[in-house]
Amino acid sequence: MNNRIAGANINKLKRYQNILELYNKYKTPDVATTVVWRKYIYPIYPISRTTLYAVLSTPVKRELEKAEASYQTRLFA
Repeated sequence: MNNRIAGANINKLKRYQNILELYNKYKTPDVATTVVWRKYIYPIYPISRTTLYAVLSTPVKRELEKAEASYQTRLFA
């Protein structure tokens, strides 16, 4: 993976992290995921509901740490 693709992957994971923060801020047991997506996430990040479910199932923190570590080692090689 070259630096450009690695950088794009890191940016995607940071965007996923921001989406998860919004989701966790507004999600309560009595509020459906679709409502959170429609009222709070979609106006800021125009993603589909299917993409939201993909974001929710992604281990963002672990993937981001792994991507940043490999990106840093590649910068100085």
